[in-house]
Amino acid sequence: MNRDLSPNTEIALLLTAPLMLGKRGEDAPTLTAGQYKRLLSSLRDRGLQLAELLTPSAPEILKDIQWDVESERIQRLLDRGFLMSQAVERWRARAIWVIGHDDEGYPPRLLERLGDDAPCILYGCGEPSILNAGGLAVVGSRHTTDDLLNYSMEVGRLAAEAGACVISGAARGIDQAAMRGAIEARGRAAGVVADTLERASTIRENRDILMDGRLVLVSPYEPLAGFNVGNAMQRNKVVYALADAALVISAEYEKGGTWAGAVEQLGRLRLVPVYVRSGNGSEKGLESLKRKGALLWPDPLTADELAGVLAGDPSSEVAVGQMTMNLSMVREERSEYGDEADRND
Repeated sequence: MNRDLSPNTEIALLLTAPLMLGKRGEDAPTLTAGQYKRLLSSLRDRGLQLAELLTPSAPEILKDIQWDVESERIQRLLDRGFLMSQAVERWRARAIWVIGHDDEGYPPRLLERLGDDAPCILYGCGEPSILNAGGLAVVGSRHTTDDLLNYSMEVGRLAAEAGACVISGAARGIDQAAMRGAIEARGRAAGVVADTLERASTIRENRDILMDGRLVLVSPYEPLAGFNVGNAMQRNKVVYALADAALVISAEYEKGGTWAGAVEQLGRLRLVPVYVRSGNGSEKGLESLKRKGALLWPDPLTADELAGVLAGDPSSEVAVGQMTMNLSMVREERSEYGDEADRND
């Protein structure tokens, strides 16, 4: 993908992207996600588009909005056109594309499921149509065991055999293992990275797969952005929103992005069914997620069984077995944990 930016996407970049080219410090701080959302809402209420902020009537429009950001700050951000053109040229030289809400290729799932919380800009490398395919989100801890890494790879391989994309945060550990399993089985994978997309897109082992159309790396954050805990937490909702179902293979209890993302899905967002790994030795984090409403992963053995789970087919053998296991699990946990479990959560 290497097309000209739409006017609305250009303005979204100017207002929200740091446009870092080895420099630090901006003439004006970019808009926060909340400020950008309020601006969009105010314009929408007046039947206006972002692109109208580049017209001669922009000062009057901003004055009429009367919001909490100074007009001078907005103008300084909009005046960064040359810097933006340099940044876009750099991204294109590295095969990184940019799309906004109004652009062809922006995943409709994100707009439908996240609404105004959908990232205003997506940066990516690889085949963007993969983002529209749905699939299985596989998430887990960075620090894990060899057994769980192998388990994650097997889940990825089975997803590939079922024709399902593996969607993950592309972090080391569980995420990368599941994606590698899918890729090695000639399947597809989508990685939603929270930092340094430019570096991830140039890693040698990724290049051939990106060019082959079986991998896409995407980020809501500028390609040169470094690691930020808040960004890592926020990208979790994008991983879930792109999927048909999610499997949490490991999660530290009340700690880390995997835990926070799963709890957000089970509580506030509820975008897709969230499963947790079954089997002996399940850690405290997974047990707590089950008590919060996560389903027990039925460990499908065939591609058809996995496809049935992703489709939510209640008539499939594996789905019926999973429902039975969940009912039994709930009864056992009520007996085992009782009021104490409720207090702990």
